[in-house]
Amino acid sequence: MMHEATPAATTLTPTMARTIGSNGARTAEAIRQAGVKLIYKHGYEAMSLRQLAAEVGLQSGSLYKYFENKQNLLFDIVRDHMEDLLGKAEADLAGITDPLARLKTFSAFHLRYHMTRMAHVFIANMEIRSLEDEHRAVVVALRRRYERLLEEILRQGAEDGVFQVSEPKVATYAIISMLTGICMWYRPGGRLSQDELVEIYTGLVVDGATGPGPATAARTLPLEARPLEAAAAQPRDSSTRAKSRAARPKTARA
Repeated sequence: MMHEATPAATTLTPTMARTIGSNGARTAEAIRQAGVKLIYKHGYEAMSLRQLAAEVGLQSGSLYKYFENKQNLLFDIVRDHMEDLLGKAEADLAGITDPLARLKTFSAFHLRYHMTRMAHVFIANMEIRSLEDEHRAVVVALRRRYERLLEEILRQGAEDGVFQVSEPKVATYAIISMLTGICMWYRPGGRLSQDELVEIYTGLVVDGATGPGPATAARTLPLEARPLEAAAAQPRDSSTRAKSRAARPKTARA
């Protein structure tokens, strides 16, 4: 059985046979894509190697030429997803130094990536529990590297006085959770385009990081502490209106 070269960062035995020739590489990629489809549809535990082989037109025994077992297929899918996510995020952020611009770039990238790879995202988030300990440790390390990209953006922005973020790590988890949540409901062809959704979500992230603007701040102040024009515009409850009417001087009717 042939194996790919082990990455320097890990001592795990890798699973893919990268040196089996162009036809073999295409077959391996077909198996991986079929694995994504079946795991997304049925779940890792429910997917069988027989199903996988049938999906790509192979005998079950032929799968072992490309993957040692189902566990290694899952690891390969999730690891490749995280490496691709991290590499493309770093490429998008390269050369951008302003924290606000970096935050907008990170948010837009995360949203677009996740809207176009929802099956991979689902598997990476939901099936990480199905990975063996060594495999999970590799994926978690990649995830931490990705999270640190955003955490450092928030930390630098806070130090520069651009962001009002007292806990960059907590803010990182909150922002990534919100952005990734778009996978739960987004469907292509909906009322809003991807560009419109990116603008909306990025605006929410930026507003949360930079703190409330004057209009938002005025809405959160007690009525008596607001500027007169803002207070005058606020609706009053029925008891306030009743007291106001009672206090008015009464005039005689003709």
